[in-house]
Amino acid sequence: QVQLVESGGGLVPTGGSLRLSCAISGGSGYSTGWFRQPPGKEREFVAAIKWNGGTTYYADSVKGRFTASRDSAKSTVYLQMNSLKPEDTAVYYCAAGRVITSTIRNDRSYNYWGQGTQVTVSS
Repeated sequence: QVQLVESGGGLVPTGGSLRLSCAISGGSGYSTGWFRQPPGKEREFVAAIKWNGGTTYYADSVKGRFTASRDSAKSTVYLQMNSLKPEDTAVYYCAAGRVITSTIRNDRSYNYWGQGTQVTVSS
């Protein structure tokens, strides 16, 4: 059974940085995505890494500030978040699945999800 375990959330001031980690077990060869759900809002796409080739994709709102990466040897993916803003406050989720490029930003494309980790950016 595929399991995703996230870590790294917390409280940071505006302009600060955090790195989220997502350890994947029970399977391999999955594309991975990061999504977030701000308070009172729907879940939204943040970033993704395509399994074959490692191409990365970003939401416009985080492009240039967030970086998605992976360490295949550790079966772990990361989301480095810099220049954080209060509007980045949300519960962040990692997800995995056999995803095609055209749907990589769609949360319905992913089969497996982490438990979520809270990121709070103070103003």
